[in-house]
Amino acid sequence: MPTLRIALAQVNPTVGDIAGNAAVIRDRSRAAADADAHLVVFPEMMLTGYPVEDLVFRDSFVAASRATLDQLAVDLAADGLGAMPVLVGYLDADGPASANAEATPGRGPRNALAVLHDGRVAARYFKHHLPNYGVFDEDRYFVPGDTLTVVRIGGVDVALTVCEDLWQAGGPFQVARRAGVGLVVNINGSPYELNKDDVRLPLIRRRAAEADATVAYVNTVGAQDELVFDGDSMIVAPDGTLLARAPQFVEQLLLHDLELPAGRVDAPTGTEPAQPVPAGAREDMAISRVRISAELPAPPGPPAVGGVTEPVVDEGEVWQALELGLRDYVDKNGFRSVVLGLSGGIDSSVVAAIAVDALGPTRVVGVSMPSQHSSEHSREDAADLAARTGLDYRVEPIQPMVDGFLANLSLSGMAVENLQARVRGVLLMALSNQEGHLVLTTGNKSELAVGYSTLYGDSVGGFNPLKDVWKSLVWKLASWRNAEAIRRGETPPIPENSIRKPPSAELSPGQLDSDTLPDYSVLDAILVGYVDGDQGRDDIVAAGHDPEVVDKVLRMVDLAEYKRRQSAPGSKISIKAFGRDRRLPITNRWRERP
Repeated sequence: MPTLRIALAQVNPTVGDIAGNAAVIRDRSRAAADADAHLVVFPEMMLTGYPVEDLVFRDSFVAASRATLDQLAVDLAADGLGAMPVLVGYLDADGPASANAEATPGRGPRNALAVLHDGRVAARYFKHHLPNYGVFDEDRYFVPGDTLTVVRIGGVDVALTVCEDLWQAGGPFQVARRAGVGLVVNINGSPYELNKDDVRLPLIRRRAAEADATVAYVNTVGAQDELVFDGDSMIVAPDGTLLARAPQFVEQLLLHDLELPAGRVDAPTGTEPAQPVPAGAREDMAISRVRISAELPAPPGPPAVGGVTEPVVDEGEVWQALELGLRDYVDKNGFRSVVLGLSGGIDSSVVAAIAVDALGPTRVVGVSMPSQHSSEHSREDAADLAARTGLDYRVEPIQPMVDGFLANLSLSGMAVENLQARVRGVLLMALSNQEGHLVLTTGNKSELAVGYSTLYGDSVGGFNPLKDVWKSLVWKLASWRNAEAIRRGETPPIPENSIRKPPSAELSPGQLDSDTLPDYSVLDAILVGYVDGDQGRDDIVAAGHDPEVVDKVLRMVDLAEYKRRQSAPGSKISIKAFGRDRRLPITNRWRERP
């Protein structure tokens, strides 16, 4: 059986940086060749970054992707890498790309995979299954392919597939079995969700069995706006054996030697038409066969063994996702530093710790903004966190500014509470304007769900690391991060008092969150059903929750949609994040009633 040394390039592209992404491809292809790889595989839409959203409708952008792909093939050959097939995801089009152009049936923008070899584009594949759920709108952007491309590399037949092709039964993997391939390559831009890594391996095992072939799965790592990509690239044998697995949230070139069956000697080149589909069977596709390279010598030296990285605990996984999401948002958008209000409470403490982990303490400014209602212990906790982490710590009392407003406005009750929050927002934005920081807002998913925040006050900011993190999980993250610091022999970043004390906005005397909201353990259980699970009121009550509490919470969620629509972006970690995952009308008279 031929031995194929495959390199899976788990890398971090940037949307729109076509030249920069091409440079990454050249660099990692050189590393793969230096390791004697027979082929190297890059993620979905590597050349353009993913997702490109409405950039797909700009003919200039599509043209740049296609032209750069052709030039990249030439450049790789000039680098002395022409003999090694390089598999690259990119944006293609075989028809009008503009949204308002007259559509041509079966033609249009394509989510594509190219094989670059010997200075040219030797083969192309167009993604067949287009996801149109959750954060995905690929039916809006792309036309599906109807032909499975099979390339012969070193005597092995390799089928090309893209992301969602793996997540749906039938189609490319079913046809790959008919084609008799030894390897199915699947390139991905698969966003992170908590425990999604536990879903991927069983899924890939099912597809490997369906194709009766080894599956090499490579995924992007990095972040794009709200989406975080965790990598977790892997190789699975036809019998389900996990052969190699890369770590999550870091770039890696995963090298592994595969012993694969040789392709059929009598397999023709060219296109085989789709076969008739029997009643009850799944769809079929045509097969296009392309010979890329002849028999390859066995790689020198000891076998390459990619190894299997074990997943981390849930809290560690989420922390890494939030850290990567913040770092890439800051760096890819050109911010030098971040600033946040540091109250001494659990939310701002966790955001500060994530920011220091992501960017380093010299790029994080924490501002304590006490009012007359701010407790001494909160001020001390904020200062303690600053000392533990080494961030740039400042104190800017807001009471004189609040008094100035009250001297000219007759306000009372909640209006005074909101005024304090908005003065703090003005301060943070002023520092942002003056010094160039990105303002981080610190509200968690529970607060966003029920509207427990002040517009243009504590909700002000350009990015929210905790936007998709329930309050009950915020506490778990804090405890995990402190325990991890102790395990490493470091100082825990978050003061224990910030974790233990009852949460409070401290905008009025003795105020606690529990004055307005149910206990967070109760609140979050209701919200998970209503927001993440789309459950109705009766289902939530049937799960054992107090009907009056359920009615109150659901009303708060429904009335807060206008606030959420104005909230800052933040990293998605759950199955149903606010924003692109959950889209409800603001003007909406539907209410869940008994």
